[in-house]
Amino acid sequence: MMKVLGYGLTAVVSMTMPTPGWACTLCSCSASTTGVSFGGYDPGSSSPKDGLGSVTLSCTGVVSLAGTIDIAMSPGSSGNALARQMSHGAASLNYNLYSNSSRTSIWGAGSAGTSIVSASLTGLLSFSQTVSVYGRIPAGQWVQAGPYADSVIVTITY
Repeated sequence: MMKVLGYGLTAVVSMTMPTPGWACTLCSCSASTTGVSFGGYDPGSSSPKDGLGSVTLSCTGVVSLAGTIDIAMSPGSSGNALARQMSHGAASLNYNLYSNSSRTSIWGAGSAGTSIVSASLTGLLSFSQTVSVYGRIPAGQWVQAGPYADSVIVTITY
């Protein structure tokens, strides 16, 4: 069994005005993340290795009850959200991030077969919500042992 440390999520808040109108007027939003930790990975196992992380959003201001906040994720170091890779030196390990627990919807920027996650705004003066990030390393990847990692940027649009 080899040790896979996981990947880091870096939060970047990007303010754009959704159409029509603003979802959050005079708002200040922040995001924090908890990276997925996969633990030990056994390349001889016939089962994939799953992990769980999270993105937490917090906004204050005049929040619309009918608006949403969109959460997108970069493709990471592979440059392709459909084929994310963690690396350890020159070695790489395939993995991906999903927006659902059944791990069927790849979380990306909403294009090229990926989805974004929309969180409904539910407060008048403040809003906070935590969204799960589901990770999976496919089974049967024979790579050298060591700590594998990737960095994914989380972009919040409100």
